[in-house]
Amino acid sequence: MRRSVLAFIAVGFGFLCAVAPALAHHSFAAEYDSKKPIKIIGTVTKMEWLNPHIYYYVDVKDANGKVTNYAVEGGTPNGLRRQGWGKDSLKVGETVTVEGFMAKDGSNHINGRSVTLPDGRRVFGGTNDDGGPGAR
Repeated sequence: MRRSVLAFIAVGFGFLCAVAPALAHHSFAAEYDSKKPIKIIGTVTKMEWLNPHIYYYVDVKDANGKVTNYAVEGGTPNGLRRQGWGKDSLKVGETVTVEGFMAKDGSNHINGRSVTLPDGRRVFGGTNDDGGPGAR
């Protein structure tokens, strides 16, 4: 009896560990507003190549010289790799154009759908299956 209880606990724990990454993933509609598109041009200040999504940060200067930092959520590392992205695709100091959608909570958080790189290439930078606009 004791052995089967321990086995049940071990199997349950293994299952929880296996599904945790899937539970961490969220849909576009949960956090972003499809009625609030945004286009920013700014300087990359930081790049985080992490699961379940990459994040990069962009400083944007307004007409008065005030700088606002935006956190841009990109696609999954694996999905972006399949599209030719790599950890060095965006470098700190580069100027990029990001098109995406603002967070519902009013923060400076963007779901990035496309990125125009310094060489002029425009690439899809979102998640293919999150239900957001432009998903492939």
